[in-house]
Amino acid sequence: MRRDGDAGSGLEYMFMDSVTPAWKLSKYFINMTACNTTAFVIYNDEPPNKMNYSWTHGHSKGSNNAELVIHSIPKFPPFPKDGYGYLPTGKTYGQSVICLTFQYDQFLEIGNYNKQLLCYNPNIYTCSIAEIFHARLFNLQLLCSGSKLPPGPWKQHLTELYSAQEQTVLSFAKTRKDHEDIYVTWMAQKLQTDFLVESWQHMGHALFSNCSLPYHVYNIKLIQTPWNSSFSSYHDNAKWCVSQHLQDQWTCFGDLNHTAEQAKKSGGFLCIQNQYIYKAFRSLVLRYYDGHPSQAYTEIT
Repeated sequence: MRRDGDAGSGLEYMFMDSVTPAWKLSKYFINMTACNTTAFVIYNDEPPNKMNYSWTHGHSKGSNNAELVIHSIPKFPPFPKDGYGYLPTGKTYGQSVICLTFQYDQFLEIGNYNKQLLCYNPNIYTCSIAEIFHARLFNLQLLCSGSKLPPGPWKQHLTELYSAQEQTVLSFAKTRKDHEDIYVTWMAQKLQTDFLVESWQHMGHALFSNCSLPYHVYNIKLIQTPWNSSFSSYHDNAKWCVSQHLQDQWTCFGDLNHTAEQAKKSGGFLCIQNQYIYKAFRSLVLRYYDGHPSQAYTEIT
C-alpha cells in the first residue's frame, strides 16, 4: 500500500495476518525483509535485471513453494543469488501481496497446480526444485526446466485449496483463449456477489462499471488508509476486489486489471470469505464509481 504525505518514502507498508486480523503499520520498510527459500518457482511477466517484458505469458506475478505468493509488483522479487531487495520503481505506486501457507499435502496440490499453471502460462525466470520432489511435482519440474506443457482443453479453471489454518481459498485461473473480463463474467457471477474493484487505471483504459449481468462490478475511485492518508486508484497498481455488500464478505487478490486489454491476458485470483480480511479491505474503499454511462461515484461514510 502507498502512503502519501511529506514523511512517506514509498517503502512503508501495512499488513495483516492470522495473528493480527486488522491493519497494522509495520515498523520496518518493505526493502528490509530477508528472503530465504530452498525450493521455489518464481514468475513475473516483467522480471528483474532488465530482462524483457513478456507479452506472450500471463500477467501473473508470484511464487510457489510451501507458501503461495500472489502479488502485483513488476520486477520483483530479485534473483535469490542477488539477495533480497526492493526496486526503486516499487516506491511510486501502491501494490498488493497475499501470502498463503499450506500443509505438506496441499503443497503437493499447489505444486501439481497443473491446471492453474497451464491457465496462467507464467513467465518463470528462476526456480529450484529439490530432486526428492521431482517425481511428485512433475509438472512443476517440467516448467522449471523450461519445458512447455501441452495446453489444456479449458479456457478457465476453478480449484479449491485449504491453507495451513484450514481457510478455504478458491483459485480462479483463465487462459488467453478466454477474452472475457474475469471480474464481471466469472468471479462475480460464480460467487453471486457485487464487487468493488481496485486495479491499475493509470493508462485510462479501465472498463466501465458493469450492470448488465445479475451481479455487478464497480470501479473503486479513492482509497483511504486507517492513518488518514488517501490516494486515487490512478496511483495504485494493486489488483484486488471486495464484495459491495457487507454480508457477502468476499475478498479476492490477483494479477489482472479491470481493463479491456487485460481481459485478453491469462492470469487469475485467489478469493477468500473471511470476515477479518474482508473488513480490513472494505474499510479502505472511500469512493467508487456508481455505474455507466454517467460514472457518478458513491462516497463511503
